[in-house]
Amino acid sequence: MTDRTQVGVIGAGPAGMLLAVLLRRAGVDCVVLERRDREYISHRARGATVEHRVVQLLRRHGLADNLLRTGAVEDAVEFRLGGRRYPVRYEPLAAGRSHYIYPQQFLVRDLVEAYLGDGGDLRFETAAAGIVDLTGQPRIQLADGGELRCDVVVGCDGEYGVARGAVPAGALRGTGYQYDYAWLSVLADAPPSSDCVINALHESGACVHVRRTPTVSRFYLQCARTETAADWPDERIWKEIGIRLALDEPWTLHTGPISATGTVRMRSLVCEPMRYGSLFLAGDAAHIVPPVGGKGFNLALADAQELALGLIDRFTAGDDRRLDGYSAARLARVWRAQEFVHWMMNLVNTPGYGTADAPFRHRVQAARLARLVDSPAYLAAFLEDYVGW
Repeated sequence: MTDRTQVGVIGAGPAGMLLAVLLRRAGVDCVVLERRDREYISHRARGATVEHRVVQLLRRHGLADNLLRTGAVEDAVEFRLGGRRYPVRYEPLAAGRSHYIYPQQFLVRDLVEAYLGDGGDLRFETAAAGIVDLTGQPRIQLADGGELRCDVVVGCDGEYGVARGAVPAGALRGTGYQYDYAWLSVLADAPPSSDCVINALHESGACVHVRRTPTVSRFYLQCARTETAADWPDERIWKEIGIRLALDEPWTLHTGPISATGTVRMRSLVCEPMRYGSLFLAGDAAHIVPPVGGKGFNLALADAQELALGLIDRFTAGDDRRLDGYSAARLARVWRAQEFVHWMMNLVNTPGYGTADAPFRHRVQAARLARLVDSPAYLAAFLEDYVGW
């Protein structure tokens, strides 16, 4: 069976679904292919920090009702070191901008409902097996033997998806960086212990606490790259979290059953360009950032917005200029985010983890934190990127 559409979108994550909703509402025909079922993508826990710019975008398109009703406003971030708090408030430098905490899977559910409510074509449990003729009339080959003919294909299917794999060898340049440690990701059925993100700097390694919902918290623990979740039984996790977040003042760490753990490879990657012929890449298919600062989720949504604007210009006005500039425009922002995340990684994580240089580098790290809270100019530069201007 062969179908035809203007834009074939592979992947029903946040980037793919935001793109599809915006295209559909502008009258551009598109089909979204998702290899998983609806239940899976509706509960796939990922990031939760939504930047002000993204909230405004969603609000303009009537997609922010649930976020504004149930999401938590976050207008500060806290650092900890040596038993002391170092709170950083966004105001007055942020000029009213804030973060919202709204789990990625909740936003995906909202976007799926909006797209289907608009009559969109979303095909669950439909795996793309390959893409051919990327420099001509592209065709997405389906695992069931069918085919989807498109004018444009957008790959929102992640780092190891079909889209990036369809690009001929050597056509994309991947530039990456591997950190010499990992993070243990912990999802716990425990009420948040803070009303903002906590980044604890500690000789034993970083600890990050992020609220997800009123009853669920996320923790990250810096660990050795050789460690796995099996090396971290629940008792060890809670003990280490308590040590790294400890304060020399009254404070309560809320604990509870741990529902999921996993190790996160702390690395960065950028593929350039974010286009090959009639194939465009967005989100994790084009770039990877570590989870510190919540940038990956927001970069993916910004990719989707810019790509939607370019595709709308092309299909409604015959104007390819914005679409042709997509890769250059987005890469400028992606590299700025990579620079900030790299700086943030060095601020939060114990440098030289497990080496003889660690004590010296940890003192440098402490000096960097002191400068952040003592220097208004340094703080302003930090907030400009952290809040997401």
